[in-house]
Amino acid sequence: MDHLYTPWRMAYIRGEKKPLEGCVFCQLPHTDGETQIIARSQYVYVTLNLYPYNNGHVMVVPYEHIASSEAMPVTALTDLMVTANKTLGALRKLYGAAAFNMGANLGQAAGAGIAEHFHFHIVPRWAGDSNFMTVVSSTRVIPDTLDNIYRELKAVWTELYGAEETP
Repeated sequence: MDHLYTPWRMAYIRGEKKPLEGCVFCQLPHTDGETQIIARSQYVYVTLNLYPYNNGHVMVVPYEHIASSEAMPVTALTDLMVTANKTLGALRKLYGAAAFNMGANLGQAAGAGIAEHFHFHIVPRWAGDSNFMTVVSSTRVIPDTLDNIYRELKAVWTELYGAEETP
C-alpha cells in the first residue's frame, strides 16, 4: 500500500493558523515573518499559492484592493503582465515546465476563493500531470514542500532579475 504524506497540512487541520482579519492579500506584504513572497514590483507582488494546483503555482497580486483588473490603471496592468512574464521565465528555468495556465477567476461564481481582491494565477503544467490521482480520487500530488519551492524559486528569480524591488 502506498501512503501520501502531507505534514504541512497539520497546522490547517488543527486550526493552528489563525485567519487574518481583513483581506489576506492586502495584509500579506506587510506581515512579519515568512510570507512566501517571491518578488515585489511597483504595483504587484508574486507569492506562492498556499493551496497549489501544481508545483510552482504562484499568484501575481496587486497591492491595491480591487475586485477586477478593470479597476487597474494602465501602468499597473503593464506591471502585472511584465511581472507575469518574469515569473514564467523563473518557473521555466526552475522546473522546465512544458506549458502554463495563466488567468484570473473574477467573482465568486467564477471560482474566486478571494473574490474581493483581484489576483492572477500562473500554474506550471507538464504532460500527464492530471494523472489517475486527480481523475479518480480528486487528489493532487505536490511532490515538494512550499518552503522548498519558495527557497528555490526565490533564488532563481534573484539569479535572473536581481534583488526584489520594494515599493
